[in-house]
Amino acid sequence: MRCHGPGRMQFWFIALLIGIVGGAVAVGFRHGISFLQSLFYRVQDVERAAAAGTLPWWLVLIVPILGGLTVGLMMRFFSNTGRVQGVADVIEGAAMYDGRLRGKAGIASALASLLTLSSGGSTGREGPVVHIAGVISSWVSDRIRADGITGRDLMGCAVAAAVSASFNAPIAGALFALEVVLRHFAVHAFAPIVIASVAGTVVNRLAFGDVTEFTLSTATALEFYVELPAFLILGLVCGLLAVVLMRSIFWADATGDRIQEVTGLPNWIRPAVAGALLGLMAIGFPRIIGVGYETTSAALTGRFLFQEAVVFAVLKVAAVAITMGGRMGGGIFSPSLMLGALTGLAFGQVATGIFPAVSGSETLYALAGMGAVAAAVLGAPISTTLIVFELTGDWQTGLAVMVAVSTSTALASRAVDRSFFLTQLERRNVHLAAGPQAYLLSMFSVAKVMRPVGGAGSAAEEDCWDLVEEGVYVDANSTLEAAMPMFERANLTFIPVVTLGGEDSPPELWGALFQVDALKAYNRALAATAAEEHG
Repeated sequence: MRCHGPGRMQFWFIALLIGIVGGAVAVGFRHGISFLQSLFYRVQDVERAAAAGTLPWWLVLIVPILGGLTVGLMMRFFSNTGRVQGVADVIEGAAMYDGRLRGKAGIASALASLLTLSSGGSTGREGPVVHIAGVISSWVSDRIRADGITGRDLMGCAVAAAVSASFNAPIAGALFALEVVLRHFAVHAFAPIVIASVAGTVVNRLAFGDVTEFTLSTATALEFYVELPAFLILGLVCGLLAVVLMRSIFWADATGDRIQEVTGLPNWIRPAVAGALLGLMAIGFPRIIGVGYETTSAALTGRFLFQEAVVFAVLKVAAVAITMGGRMGGGIFSPSLMLGALTGLAFGQVATGIFPAVSGSETLYALAGMGAVAAAVLGAPISTTLIVFELTGDWQTGLAVMVAVSTSTALASRAVDRSFFLTQLERRNVHLAAGPQAYLLSMFSVAKVMRPVGGAGSAAEEDCWDLVEEGVYVDANSTLEAAMPMFERANLTFIPVVTLGGEDSPPELWGALFQVDALKAYNRALAATAAEEHG
């Protein structure tokens, strides 16, 4: 395997092992949060205590501050960017780095997210688990010298196991890996990913039993399907709220950057400031503490009044924006589930109040809202629908969720770059949302495609220097993404490749980049991508 990579049976066996490890990571992360929360807050079940309002106010305030300070110091020493990594980095690693993630920063991000969720951060645990699993698959890929296709498939296996173990949902876990991370449904990836997803689910069931994450009401029947138009409207509402959630996070992140520029606040202090804001919010509204599954479960069983559901939804958006904008870590999956359940419940109470004669249960709207917001945020309508379906096993419920998910995803995908994760990458100038044709050029260095000076078929040095004097050249450290528009503007067959010296040093000529060579490299990459996605 070290010399030639794994054979098919070996690869499937590795997929099984990664599935077991991914499931164990999800279970261990969950236990780790519970242990640290009980240690920090001095109660066994923090979410129930927060819902009951029995936590001391000073503890609610101080724990997020100390947690944020620890996260900030950790990321200062172990991350070049000072940013906690997540699912967006997994997607980027799969698309552009042969299924590899950075190990050191990945481990630090996992620990930072664990501390964030244990100390009152209002984010989710599934995203960090997906990222940890991706780091593990990257380590395995490096050990067996996996090529790009194998590395991506192994990363898909790890992600599928992490998601399926988090939700006890093997079908949804497998499809999430294909739909969100690999972003294709190639046959060669399907079997190993399913194996890993099933393995992750088995690990979860051995640890927690064959139970669903939420206990739902049984009154979920649609009243002669007359309610389906209401679920279309619910989908539109959820799509709008998903956009509000995502843009709030991006606004909070940009605002944090501006405040740092104006005040000179160090990066490592930023999470502590966010922790202080969260602590102040949690004194009055302790339900924002942690993952929020207790509040989500309460919404799905109809235990909130309309006013309570609306207030908690607004507060959750603010708390998530503060946590992520403060660079504290954690994922977006659980917050989107909670926001969707609260929104659906509030909408259902209005709908069933207006049309009581033809209405079913208001909790069905909470369930559909949960799927609709999550699908719009994640950009994963198929796997999110299946996650909700696997939580219930009720196909009529599945119909309601499908209707709401379809409209919410269609609306939200036009307001952002398809999903929260792809929009995160777009903000970093990583253009994955538009497809391979948009990002493949950035994967080729000009220096690797150019024809060197004096080489076969290279341009004459005199012609190159003439163009350099006219200001037409490309830096040797650039990629084809920067070079290709220059061919269109200058209408040339080649562009000189140089490295720029200091103020008193002349540029150094390395060679010439020919348009035909750049197009050949681009076409080969497109063909390889198409072959992988349809293989």
